[in-house]
Amino acid sequence: MTRPDENLSISSQPPAVLVAAIRKILRPLVRMLLTFQITYPFLVNLLKGLYVEVADQEFGMDEKRQTDSRITLLTGVHRKDVKRLRSELSEDINTPKNISIGGQLIAYWLGSKEFWDKEGLPLALPLRTAAKITKEKTFDDLVELVCKQDIRPRVILDEWLNLGIATLDSDNKVQLNTGAFTPEKGFDEKAFFFGKNLHDHLSASAHNLTGNTPSYFDRSVYYDKLSHESIQELASLANTAGMQALNTLNKAALSMQQRDEKGEDRNYRMNFGVFNYNAVLNDQPADREGEQNA
Repeated sequence: MTRPDENLSISSQPPAVLVAAIRKILRPLVRMLLTFQITYPFLVNLLKGLYVEVADQEFGMDEKRQTDSRITLLTGVHRKDVKRLRSELSEDINTPKNISIGGQLIAYWLGSKEFWDKEGLPLALPLRTAAKITKEKTFDDLVELVCKQDIRPRVILDEWLNLGIATLDSDNKVQLNTGAFTPEKGFDEKAFFFGKNLHDHLSASAHNLTGNTPSYFDRSVYYDKLSHESIQELASLANTAGMQALNTLNKAALSMQQRDEKGEDRNYRMNFGVFNYNAVLNDQPADREGEQNA
């Protein structure tokens, strides 16, 4: 990670173009914070702790122990606050079990040939009680493959039906919602993926911006001066193309994860995401039409 110049004064002004970019990033975040009545004083206190935590953990000098004074120099946080905050434990929340298990189940369902139809799409899976004669793969088989009998399939199914991740078809088979990489319902689930996905996207973009190599793939296509009808058509195309890309990466990653089980170096993770957004044009000058974002 690129480190700031140690001789840089704390009062040095950051690049204006970077400040403008930060304002653009923070605007929808502030809008969301206000929606949930998260106030400015609360955010300031949260940021103060994060400044100290990041400076302490990621901006050290060689093998030397970080001092409160140096962290104050780096962050602008008062030394008394630095000392207090360093003594407090961060309150990181681990991945909720239902999200962790659910993600693995969806990955296996979409990525394992034994749970596909002839076209490579996820099969509608009967419950075991309904498949005693046909001996076809069941929803229970899928759950037991991932959970190793730690949790009953019916508990997961009920939760998925509630969140819209799955439905029961006319034959009482479990049908996966093909857009289920992120649940459409469930605040805790959406909040978890909100943090996880934006953290990783911002980490990749910051990595590229600070000149680290190799750079991460971070591209988008954007157009303006479009009709509402065109926006709707493009949204549908984005959903289709996005799900195709996600399914391709999921199948490859699951296969590689299973291959890597025999190795010792298994300390890496990856996150590939797709997003689509549209809005009514404002009064600001429009970006050049058809330009592809680098």
